[in-house]
Amino acid sequence: MSVFLSDNEIADLLAEAKTLPADWPTRLTLRPKRGHKERELDLAGEKGSRFRLILRQADLNQLDFSVILALLAPNTNQVFRLLRCNGKSHEHTNRIEQETFYDFHVHRATERYQQDGCPEDGYAEVTTEYADFAGALDTVLSRGGFVRPKSDQLGLFDGGKSS
Repeated sequence: MSVFLSDNEIADLLAEAKTLPADWPTRLTLRPKRGHKERELDLAGEKGSRFRLILRQADLNQLDFSVILALLAPNTNQVFRLLRCNGKSHEHTNRIEQETFYDFHVHRATERYQQDGCPEDGYAEVTTEYADFAGALDTVLSRGGFVRPKSDQLGLFDGGKSS
């Protein structure tokens, strides 16, 4: 069974709070795997949705990376990509718009691309939000509704000393 999500459902899933575990940096340390490094972390959202954070980076080209926020679709084995930050390592074409570019870019799932038979996250936009893998991870965390553990956050009014 194929999963189809409306733009409103996609927005709600992106906004759903996803609390990172206290040891999230360690759990996202990339591990070698045949020509690249990768890591995955499954998380539950505050409304009960199940998500997966997927990180990949090529060994030879530091600009060849992908940081993905996916929904683990209920009652299926489908991983539905909601948001994906890619490096500047390949050309991308938005099939519907016939727009091609070679730059850092952010993919996002859209209703329109699903309706047209394209991959759910086939649409992408050029971005200047990041210029490396760490920046792409920060972008997914900020756009994807992630909540960092309190010990991971700097205090706003205490000079950076968290309590």
